[in-house]
Amino acid sequence: MLAKSYSATVDGINAIPVTIEVQVTPRKGDSKETRMVIVGLPDSSVKESYSRVEAALYNSGFGNPPQDITVNLAPGDIRKEGTGFDLPIAIGILMANSLTSSTSSEHYMLLGELSLDGSLQPIRGALPIAIKAREMGYEGLIVPEQNVHEAAVVNRLKVYGAKNLRQVVNFFSGDENALSPTVIDTRAEFYAHQYDFDLDFADVKGQDNVKRAFEIAAAGGHNLIMVGPPGAGKSMMARRLPSILPPLSLSESLETTQIHSVAGQIKGNTGLITERPFRAPHHTVSQVALVGGGTNPMPGEISLAHNGVLFLDELPEFPRASLEVLRQPLEDRKITVTRAKYSIEYPSNFMFVASMNPCPCGYYNHPTKPCQCTPGQIHKYLNKISGPLLDRIDIQIEITPLSFEELSRTQRGESSATIRERVIRARQIQEERYREHPGIHCNAQMTPALMRQYATPAPQDMAMLREVINRLQLSARAYDRILRLARTIADLDNSPTLQTHHLAEAVGYRNLDRESWGE
Repeated sequence: MLAKSYSATVDGINAIPVTIEVQVTPRKGDSKETRMVIVGLPDSSVKESYSRVEAALYNSGFGNPPQDITVNLAPGDIRKEGTGFDLPIAIGILMANSLTSSTSSEHYMLLGELSLDGSLQPIRGALPIAIKAREMGYEGLIVPEQNVHEAAVVNRLKVYGAKNLRQVVNFFSGDENALSPTVIDTRAEFYAHQYDFDLDFADVKGQDNVKRAFEIAAAGGHNLIMVGPPGAGKSMMARRLPSILPPLSLSESLETTQIHSVAGQIKGNTGLITERPFRAPHHTVSQVALVGGGTNPMPGEISLAHNGVLFLDELPEFPRASLEVLRQPLEDRKITVTRAKYSIEYPSNFMFVASMNPCPCGYYNHPTKPCQCTPGQIHKYLNKISGPLLDRIDIQIEITPLSFEELSRTQRGESSATIRERVIRARQIQEERYREHPGIHCNAQMTPALMRQYATPAPQDMAMLREVINRLQLSARAYDRILRLARTIADLDNSPTLQTHHLAEAVGYRNLDRESWGE
């Protein structure tokens, strides 16, 4: 007898529907052995389903007579991965043996890994599969109960969380009380947790110039690097950046949650991700973990930082090859991972924030501790970061340690909420400015044509800028960055045109471009 159940597999952050066809043929003679063959490009975890399904059926009280079982995962030309096909395969076998209804199950997608006792274990990718199920018009989706909050954020789809195989069978056999749909008010949950931050810029003492640089970076979507000695507070301030960024939109939140769902990083009681991600991998991270891929493709850190912040502390300590891979996503805001057996694209639109010591010993330009490095050593250290990568970082800010008097102050600084209000106003100006330019949302994304239109200084300011660049020996690549930064500073100032002081402040954020650095 032939039976069909329905599921899906994940490709990148999108789901592809899969039909599980189960053909059961009774074995003749005295053979008491049941054999199952799975076809349709299954990976090892899918091929192992038979052992889990057989034990789960037996321990759930369902007989398994001697028979030949053929399972086809259609379409057959798409690679199937993961353990989520256990549940639809088991239901298919039961339907083929007339042990549960095949009529009601055709309206549902099924997903879940089976334990040997028949209980369901969580899987990766429940959210994109729920989106696909709604798109294809299925009445509902059945997932392990640990994944139900993640999938239930998709409205107009009944999402059921099941504890075990027996509950699913009872549900398809007509017991409507066996499973109950989980209903989540997606918008209410999204807006209720949108401003939950554990860290606040009000706790940062002093460092007003650095906080100003962070405000400009957040307002224009600019990448930023901090250069300073150990203990100056670089990591502390970087971790507070999400608290001043504009809140996620609902569509951004859904896309971000999809990526984390595919990576298996959604907590059991979590629906949508409501805060911008902050990812801070250690410098020992592998290239695959950073950019994504692997034997079973997974999003890397740069995709998990999508719509948020990627922070690389001690930037020169990262392998040069890993840093060079960042150039494509910083430019294209997506990463394409190509291997012999697959090619997958992940979104990677993030703010890049990095920190580094100014020299190998860490104390170049320190106010009290002498630097032990030679100019050659300093240049060699800085050259660990390639020019093309540095070219994609708009703001370069030096940070110095605080004095005892500054550290002992009890007065709190400006709160993240106050800074965030100014950032949001500046972003609104940019959204309005670029509304007729698809894919451009902030000043950091300006093309040369848009810069000529919106970031051209007055003739007298252009002459001043030329003089400053020549006097400070700034490199040629600093010119465009200065104009982009000046445009953002002007937006924070609610100024339609670039003013002299906007350009002057922007020049101050290009320290590493100076030819005299390290001398």
